[in-house]
Amino acid sequence: MNWITKFIKPRIAALFKKKTSESGEALWTTCECKNLIYKEDLQNNLKTCPKCGAHHKLTCLERFEIFFDNKEFEILQTPIPKEDPLNFFDNKSYKDRLRDAKKKTRQDDAVLIATGKVQNTDVTVGAQDFRFIGGSFGAASGEAFIHGAQHAITNRQPFIFFSCSGGQRMMESGIALMQMTRTVLAVNELKKNKIPYIVVLTNPTTGGVTASWAMLGDILIAEPKAVVGFAGRRVIQDTVRETLPEEFQTAEYVRDHGGLDLVVERKYLRSTIGTLLSVLLKKAETQANTDASNVVSIDKSLQQSSKAI
Repeated sequence: MNWITKFIKPRIAALFKKKTSESGEALWTTCECKNLIYKEDLQNNLKTCPKCGAHHKLTCLERFEIFFDNKEFEILQTPIPKEDPLNFFDNKSYKDRLRDAKKKTRQDDAVLIATGKVQNTDVTVGAQDFRFIGGSFGAASGEAFIHGAQHAITNRQPFIFFSCSGGQRMMESGIALMQMTRTVLAVNELKKNKIPYIVVLTNPTTGGVTASWAMLGDILIAEPKAVVGFAGRRVIQDTVRETLPEEFQTAEYVRDHGGLDLVVERKYLRSTIGTLLSVLLKKAETQANTDASNVVSIDKSLQQSSKAI
């Protein structure tokens, strides 16, 4: 071994090695645009690439911190059903997958529900963490969603949900599929009680969630370039036997074809939703006043009719 191999090569390799912090975590990350980004810069830019504008995934807590006023919010405790009721096992047991996901995210499930203020309006907010088994939606997720909807109804607060999911959790089979029906019923209760329901579709929002609660919002918003769809691109292409457009299933494509209302950059989401809530709540208040006036008018008419009789 000569001096070039022994001393020079290791030093050259060290120059190109990703630098790490004292905790051992890499200080740099690579975006889909192939550019290296300093992690602190990415975090300060709401995890949006400063070079290409790509919106990187957020954890539930990160989402809440940038959405609520002054980063102030309260996490609601939601019911946790029995784990692994089917004793599912593929190349790894479901119980082990749950244990690993909980350790990685420090959450009991993919869905977290919180309450706080957005532009001085009290709201109930839900979010999904893609790190928890791909944000998949199972029984615990369904319980959390329903609990959030009930909290919104009880406290007369708008319900806002940030989706980030690959669909229903296959390890729970039919139990996971049942959550589609249960969450739709919860959304119906929100509408019956005239509670504004806004869904923000983030990358990705696919599978069963798009066939249920995620596409039933009074207003549907998506982050730029988010993948939104039910079946995968290859499945659809093989089924219809046609070449699909390059932008197929992007948020912009879905919006342009009537599937969404708005595509909004992350840095404008809070102000946009705050404005929408002021309009929706004013409309709801006006409707309530109109309904009350109609009841009074009907009551007076009945009284006059009874007197005439």
